[in-house]
Amino acid sequence: MTTQNIAILGASGYTGAELVRLIATHPSMRVTALAADRKAGLAMGDVFPHLAHLDLPALVRIEEIDFDGVDLVFCALPHATSQSVIKDLPGDVKVVDLSADFRLRDIAAYEAWYGQPHIAPELQEEAVYGLTEFYRDDIRVARLVAGTGCNAATGMYAILPLLAAGVIDPDEIIIDLKTGVSGAGRSAKEGLLHSEVSEGVHAYNVAKHRHLAEFDQEFSRAAGRDVLVTFTPHLLPQNRGILATVYVRGEADDIQAALEARYGAEPFLHVLPMGGTPATRHVRGSNLVHLGVVADRVPGRAIVFAALDNLTKGSSGQAIQNANLMLGLEETAGLMLAPLFP
Repeated sequence: MTTQNIAILGASGYTGAELVRLIATHPSMRVTALAADRKAGLAMGDVFPHLAHLDLPALVRIEEIDFDGVDLVFCALPHATSQSVIKDLPGDVKVVDLSADFRLRDIAAYEAWYGQPHIAPELQEEAVYGLTEFYRDDIRVARLVAGTGCNAATGMYAILPLLAAGVIDPDEIIIDLKTGVSGAGRSAKEGLLHSEVSEGVHAYNVAKHRHLAEFDQEFSRAAGRDVLVTFTPHLLPQNRGILATVYVRGEADDIQAALEARYGAEPFLHVLPMGGTPATRHVRGSNLVHLGVVADRVPGRAIVFAALDNLTKGSSGQAIQNANLMLGLEETAGLMLAPLFP
C-alpha cells in the first residue's frame, strides 16, 4: 500500500502532539513536515519528550515547507489563523482543519459567534463538516474537512440520532457537560494554572459558548426545524476527557433503541446496556465514544450520557479517521488503540 505523506501545521500544541502519537503506529501515514512557528528549529522531542523516540522531521515555519509530495495537511492552528494559511496551500493538497474556522456553513453565523469576518468564504463553500459517522460519504470526496468542536461532538453523538428518529422533544434538551483542561489548548492562561483549576469544578462561557453554534446548525438540520438547546460546560481538574449528561423528554426504551440502531455497526461508538453510565476513564487515550441511557424517575423523561477523549475522538483521532476516508484508506487505520486504564 502506498505511504501517504503528512504535514502537521501547529505541531507544538496538544492536538499536534496527539496527531504525531497516533500517526506513529499508522500503517499508511508518514509525517514528512512539522510546523510550529514559535518552536521552529527545535526537535519534536525537545518540545514533547514523550515523542523523542520517534524519527521525526525538525519543527519549521510554515513557509519553509515544500508541499510538493504532501498528500494531506492537518491544520492544528488557532482559530482565525487557519483561514489565511489554508487558502494559500496548493489546491491539490487535502486538508483536515482542527480549528473552528470552517465548521459553520453560514458565514454570517461565523462572524456573529467569532466576532470577525471570514476571510476565505470560497473555501467555506466546499468544506465538509467532520462528524465522521454522519458525513462519511461527503468526507470521502472532500478536499477540505472541518473538524468538530470536542464539546460539540460529545453532545451531538448523544442527541443527533434521537432528533432524527423523532423520539425526543426538540424543545426540551439540556446539555450539562464536563471537560478536561487540555481542551483549552497549551497556551499559558492564568485561569488554567494548576492552583486555579485543581480541587474544584466551575462552569464557564455560560449561555454563550461558541460550540452552541454547532449545536444550532446540526440539531436543526437533523430535526428539520430550528432547535435551540441549553448548554453549560464545566471545567474539570483533569487533563483529558469529556462527559455530557443530557436531559431530554422522551421514553428511555425508545431512546436506547434509537441509539443502538444508529450506532450498532459503528466501530468507535458503543452504546452501553440500558442503565449503564459511561466514564471518561474508560475512553481515555482512545477514539471511542461510550453512550448510556437511564430512565428518569419522572415518567416520560430520560438522561442520556456520552463520554469521549477530547484530544482523540474529539479532535486528533477524529481528524485521522476523516483523513483515512479522504485518502481511500481503511477508516479505522491507526485508531484501534485500547483506552489507557487506570
